[in-house]
Amino acid sequence: MAGGLMLSGCGAATSGSARLRVAVTGKGEWNTRLLFRSAGIATDGLALDFSEFASGNLIVEALNGGSLDFGGMSEIPPIFAAASTIQSFKQIAVLHGDVNNQVLLVPRGSGARSIADLRGKRVGYVRATTSQYLLIRLLEKAGLGWDDIKPVAMGLTDGAAAFSQGALDAWVIFGFPIQRAIATEGARILATANGILSGNYVAVAHVDALADPEKSKLLGEYLGLMRRGYAWAAAHQEEWAGIVANDIRVPREYVVDQFARKSADLEVRPVTPVAIASQQEVADVFTKGGLIPKRIDVRPLWDDRFNAALLKKD
Repeated sequence: MAGGLMLSGCGAATSGSARLRVAVTGKGEWNTRLLFRSAGIATDGLALDFSEFASGNLIVEALNGGSLDFGGMSEIPPIFAAASTIQSFKQIAVLHGDVNNQVLLVPRGSGARSIADLRGKRVGYVRATTSQYLLIRLLEKAGLGWDDIKPVAMGLTDGAAAFSQGALDAWVIFGFPIQRAIATEGARILATANGILSGNYVAVAHVDALADPEKSKLLGEYLGLMRRGYAWAAAHQEEWAGIVANDIRVPREYVVDQFARKSADLEVRPVTPVAIASQQEVADVFTKGGLIPKRIDVRPLWDDRFNAALLKKD
């Protein structure tokens, strides 16, 4: 997650002396700028600087480098960060959503009909993300181990290219690349994360931003905007599907189909013992697999200071 891999940046109108540097993850549903515009939610009154990232592990790198104040990601990148010597952020809210948008894809013409058919095959994944965790668990359920396949760690862009060119026999991936691969290349979903992932993602904030009263206030306000935006999307599925399809450049019917298969709509939730236990379970799987050097306690990663505001009804 090198800061140099950040994709793009832009600014919003300034308000006060503090500015909140916010990560946007990719396109489509997770593009909060697109969501706010579509929902008619004005951000002009907040001092926000947006930067776009391809995945959560890149956001962690930017946080550790001190170039970011806030971002969203799965439960997994913080686990790897917790195993390192740098502790630059806290998890301040749960972003609960769909698990069916995390899948294992096989290319057009693949003879694979089950995970067991992937023995000895080249399977792409994104390291230190839900992609890697999902692959571990799918193999486990099929009675296979990491050594039974040829795992290939790749970023989103390289993974998409490799899958398209036939260099991968399967690809474990999340978000809009799924619809694009299905729509443009005839890819097929072999398995989803339903029953494996919790649906929990996390909102994270840099410790310095949390310690700054002005930035901490902005963080609370931004969580409120996200809450309103996700509520709008849940209430306007047809309209949102068209907007997302246009953003990721696939036929609208593919996004409509994905929305129809959703396990849950995105929403902002407070920090709870259940969410903490969920992340601990994931961390223990990585420890057991020898992918992090020692067992970690995830509880110090969490900060519940925004719980009271998030529990209030709009």
